[in-house]
Order: sequence, then structure tokens, then C-alpha cells
Amino acid sequence: MDFEKKYNTKSPAVKRLMREACELKEPTEEYCAHPIEDNLFEWHFTVLGPSGTEFEGGLYHGRILLPTEYPMKPPNIILLTPNGRFETNKKICLSISGHHPETWQPSWSIRTALLALIAFMPTPSNGTIGAIDYSAEERQALARKSQAWECSVCGKLSNILSKTSTGNILGKAVTQDETNFIQNVVFKAEELNTNNVLETEPTRNVETNDIEVEAAQVNQASEPTLFDSVSNIMIGLILTAIGFLVYRRLFLIQ
Repeated sequence: MDFEKKYNTKSPAVKRLMREACELKEPTEEYCAHPIEDNLFEWHFTVLGPSGTEFEGGLYHGRILLPTEYPMKPPNIILLTPNGRFETNKKICLSISGHHPETWQPSWSIRTALLALIAFMPTPSNGTIGAIDYSAEERQALARKSQAWECSVCGKLSNILSKTSTGNILGKAVTQDETNFIQNVVFKAEELNTNNVLETEPTRNVETNDIEVEAAQVNQASEPTLFDSVSNIMIGLILTAIGFLVYRRLFLIQ
């Protein structure tokens, strides 16, 4: 991969991604991530399912699509391996993905996104975009099947990760900033979901109120007004007077 000849190395996004590609060059026992052969802005990754969960032992492969404004804007993450937590071949909604740029921080990286993805896997979906809720048994079955899953670009997943234990989470000591991030990432997701619910409720109330107002207007339109009542009385009196005059002329005057 000779990206220096293909891309403008003075671009902040290119410089940042080339640096991250160098840092993530060697696969670890828990994860691997690298740009594809001809596109620095598309990466493939593999992560090991978090231990102590229904994803334990599973190998999950996906794509990371990075914007040209990276790291000022967040990446989009797509899972390719069936897993029972995220839909496949669909951009998933996380507080570190393109669905929520307001929570993204430029100091975060692809490594940080992978840490977040692993932290999110055991959490409830709460109806977010690209999320699904399979049973623990179904997820365990998918975790076992994932061992034989193969990517057309990267090959068999079981051959991608390192076979040697590094002794550290994700092959590198986790910084204090990353630790804080992992602890808060789920909370941020729940906060976002709560806000989304609160934002949608008033909309439904407004729609209900609109229906009630329209119904009231229809009822009002169907009720006779005072003017209509007076008009009807006047017309009745005039017709009565005309009838009396006709009767008088025909029968009484003779």
C-alpha cells in the first residue's frame, strides 16, 4: 500500500490515517484494523467478542468508512459478520459513529472506535438504527459460526488475529482517557436514546391536538349560526304573507 503516491500527504485527514495505519499495522489477539488496498478512507476490521458475554469467542468483521474531514468528523461503522446485536451491511448508530457527530471528539481514533464497539456489544439495542436484539442462545450460536466466516477481501477471520496473547486489552495498555471513554460511552448512548424519545413525544401530541382542533372546526361548521336561524324565520314569514295575500285576492275580495 503506497498511499503517499496516491494521496496528498499534506491533507490533515491523510496524515492522520497514515499514522493510524502505521500504529495498527500489527494485529493483536483481540483486534485488527487496516485500510483496504486502494482506499485509505475505507478500513476493514476484526474484533474478538467481549469475554463473559454471549459474544465470547466470536470473531466480528466489518468496514469503517471515514469522511474526508476525519478526524473532525466521525467514521461510519458497518458490521459484515452476523452477530445478533447489530444488523449487517448497514451503518450502525453509536455515539462514536456518523449518526451522532455531536458526541464525536477529534482526539478519538479508529482504535477508540473499536474499543467503543466492543463496549456496546453486550448493551441493549433500545431501538437504535442498525441494532437488533437476538436471544443469548442465538448470539452464542452466531459466535461459534463466526469462526468459519470469511471476508472476500481479508480472508478467513480465524487467520486474521494474532495467536499470541499480549497481556493487555486490545494489545496495548489502555490510557486513562480511553478508560473514561469506555465507562461513559454506554451512558451517552442511553442519554441520546432518551432524548430521541422526548423529542418524538411532543410531535405526536401536536398531531393529536391538530386532529382535535380540526374536529372542533368541523363540528362548529356543522352547527347552525344565529344568522342562519334568523334568515330562515324571515323567509318563512315572507312566504306566509305572500300566501295570505294570494288567498285573500282569490277568495275574499270576490
